[in-house]
Amino acid sequence: MKVIRGLFGLALISCALVVPGDIVAKDRVTILYDAFSDDKAVVRDWGFSALVEHDGKRILFDTGNDAATFEHNVKALGVDISKLDFVVISHRHSDHTTGLKYLLSVNPNVPVYAPLEPFGIFGGSTPPALIKPVTSLPDRMRYYDGKYPDKIPTGSPWSGGHFVSVDKLTEISPGIFLVFTISKTPGTLELRELSLAFRGPNGISLVVGCSHPGIEEILQASGAIDPHVHFLCGGLHLVSTPESEIERLADSLKNKWKIDKIAPGHCTGEPAFLRLQKAFGEDYFYAGAGTHLEIP
Repeated sequence: MKVIRGLFGLALISCALVVPGDIVAKDRVTILYDAFSDDKAVVRDWGFSALVEHDGKRILFDTGNDAATFEHNVKALGVDISKLDFVVISHRHSDHTTGLKYLLSVNPNVPVYAPLEPFGIFGGSTPPALIKPVTSLPDRMRYYDGKYPDKIPTGSPWSGGHFVSVDKLTEISPGIFLVFTISKTPGTLELRELSLAFRGPNGISLVVGCSHPGIEEILQASGAIDPHVHFLCGGLHLVSTPESEIERLADSLKNKWKIDKIAPGHCTGEPAFLRLQKAFGEDYFYAGAGTHLEIP
């Protein structure tokens, strides 16, 4: 793996894997939004966004916490969001969705994949089975005067936008998948989340937003594509996790799940950054905002 800029210390610079002949790797992840960075051109803010380039496709994954900051970082990094094949929104939280306002002003017709949720913020509809008819009521007390629609439409904060709801493991393009999971964790119970997976010669690469269902749940679900994860990038939601659990998980990711390379960011948390760096050594890659990660 070649990290173009933003490596975590000189030790990692010396052990980064350079693509033979300095050829640009086919697959690349550029971190557009996060609260840590070594790039003075970008604005740091809590949230996450990344541009994923795979097999000629350009995929925007999440849009950060503030539309103006997202716009600034996109422009500072020279990313043309008018030329995207599709967008993936991992989950409904504002630190992953607010940049949609700027994105849709530039690229209103791009397909935006988002998790299906009843009455979710991404639009869609809810089945009329939600309504339990009581025919003895006068029409003025009945929903829709008793003439129920086939589907109950759900509104969205964003005007326009081509939102596509996903509620299962879905291949959206050859070799590119959305992994659907549902959180069972108190505080985010029943929150639906999408992770992005794409096939490579060494296994799948997996980009995650916050891992609210738990990163091991996401890894289990992605195993339906390929049991081996070559590269894991994004937020692991360990920011408030006890250090004993961080220790267990770091060991599990390295030795049970046998992930080759890891580039954690966003809500992973500073204690987990430190422990994962120790566990993965030269296979830990810095992923602050502005970093380009090439995946051989």
